[in-house]
Amino acid sequence: MIIGGAQENTLLNCLDLVRDYGDDVLLITGPSVGPEGDLLSQGRAGDLPVRILPNLLRSIHPSRDWAASRSIRQAIREFKPDVVHTHSAKGGMLGRYVAWDEQVPAVIHSVHGAPFHPYQSAVAREFFRRCEKWAAKHCHRMISVADAMTDLMVKANVAPREKFQTIYSGMDVEPFVHANDHRDAVRQKWGFENHHVVIGKIARLFHLKGHDDLVTAAAEVVGQNANVRFLLVGDGILRPSLKKRIDELGLTHHFVFTGLVPPTEVPSLIGAMDVLVHTSYREGLARALPQALIAGKPIVSYDVDGAREVTIDDLTGFLIPAQDTGQLARSLVQLAGDEPMRRRMGREGQSRFTDQFRHQTMTKEIRHLYGEVLASKSPRPV
Repeated sequence: MIIGGAQENTLLNCLDLVRDYGDDVLLITGPSVGPEGDLLSQGRAGDLPVRILPNLLRSIHPSRDWAASRSIRQAIREFKPDVVHTHSAKGGMLGRYVAWDEQVPAVIHSVHGAPFHPYQSAVAREFFRRCEKWAAKHCHRMISVADAMTDLMVKANVAPREKFQTIYSGMDVEPFVHANDHRDAVRQKWGFENHHVVIGKIARLFHLKGHDDLVTAAAEVVGQNANVRFLLVGDGILRPSLKKRIDELGLTHHFVFTGLVPPTEVPSLIGAMDVLVHTSYREGLARALPQALIAGKPIVSYDVDGAREVTIDDLTGFLIPAQDTGQLARSLVQLAGDEPMRRRMGREGQSRFTDQFRHQTMTKEIRHLYGEVLASKSPRPV
């Protein structure tokens, strides 16, 4: 339960099921290790029962994974659930296998992003594809956070299309609706002046997140509009190398790094922005995109996975081919120099997506799917 979109989605779903529907819910997770921070330590789980399994870790480790599956099995036997709903690659593999073997009436898996992608070796990609295809046979239905995830999984022959249903990843939208309430104070805190146009990116400083592409584009953007500033929200292993390249390009005064921030600060940081940019090479549907739109900010995004489902060209922002730093720069220059366009796109995004991404909407649709599976008298799919 590190700080991340899939994790927040899972926590909100669990809390909604308890508070709004009176369901009995047990959240099973592994230790929250890594630099991203921990959702549970912030007290956001409230009274939700949580069981942390020490051996349930991200990396593949046969003996630990076997121990984790035994712990999951014990938890399922004690809790006796009607539904097991799994998330992430490791949790999805082990959880589906054990729940299916224990004949849990409804086994559901959410696809937040495929574990196989073009930036792996062919051997690794095929291995993870086969793992997902095997795991898909051990659940009744699969939830995609974007239509693009369904298309990707079906094309890879993981499971037939009828096994999937798209349910967008929900969030608490109110802080983003009110993201601009403290705009001036937050901009002042981070050193931005009234005439600065702030382009923000929210992502770990990690591989495949496209920060280097943004730095490349930034040189052209700043060359055409010296008032542009870039706000990078997040931290990670690439921070030293990114800072070095920014310094070499003479862009030091145009970039601000926030480091790791708690999720509660993200809305106000988006409020301080004028544009949000998303240059990740792969991601199911980055939560930062609807968050920015709900806050009334236009977006510029690479055309990857589910981004096109919220980045509607010339309506809510600009959708561009991945790694096309020239078009990235041109789109950012255009938005930076056109405040009426930014306002128009921001209003359009806010009206389109605020209700769609409410976590209560997500949970209602998920719980309806649980009911469909539980009510079905058909034999188990193969």
